[in-house]
Amino acid sequence: MTERTETTDPYTLSDAAAAAMLQTVPFRRLAVIGDSTAAGTGDPWPGYETRPWADRLGHWLQAAHPGAGYLNTGVPGAVIAEVREQQLDALDAFGPDLVIISCGGNDLFLRGAELPDVETALDELCARATTTGAQPMMFTLADRFLGRMAPFQPRFAEFADIVRRVAHRHDALLTEFWDHPARLRPDWLSADLIHLTMAGHAVVAAELAKTFARHAARDLPAQLIARP
Repeated sequence: MTERTETTDPYTLSDAAAAAMLQTVPFRRLAVIGDSTAAGTGDPWPGYETRPWADRLGHWLQAAHPGAGYLNTGVPGAVIAEVREQQLDALDAFGPDLVIISCGGNDLFLRGAELPDVETALDELCARATTTGAQPMMFTLADRFLGRMAPFQPRFAEFADIVRRVAHRHDALLTEFWDHPARLRPDWLSADLIHLTMAGHAVVAAELAKTFARHAARDLPAQLIARP
């Protein structure tokens, strides 16, 4: 059986296809804030370029719109409070028109963490991150909890609902990965069973680009909740 590669993967996009797709989007200043998911942590995978999802998006947007800006302030291990305290000054200085917010998972492991408090903190972060008028974007994490991570599946299912509610309240673009078919593939998770491999990153980048394209195609006033 032939091994799947980035060029044969039905869930990925080539650079050329992604750049063409993004030619219609209104965004020119892409910012990404958050934790290790935003920062791009993950193992390499044979047949896939070692390029995290956010860097892919930034590259595609700049290819589609020369002069477009891209900023990523993601920090591995960051909790929501740290994102708010340490990343928003850079965000303000950059002046994004689109900000992807990816954090909150680490908060679930804090001693005494309560889900309503996590939701409030994420809600407040979204409100603060969009004070410049930037369109917010979020995505759910995938339902893929194996080995030592299996007991955390119910808690992360509730966290996925939190992300959906926060996205709805802030008119955020939302991409669903909770039940994405690619999550079941053996190349989805890194050896730590937490972070994506670069194969997973390639899929995430493609789905986010498709969300951008649907947003532009429907010609809505920067308000859309989208699903793959």
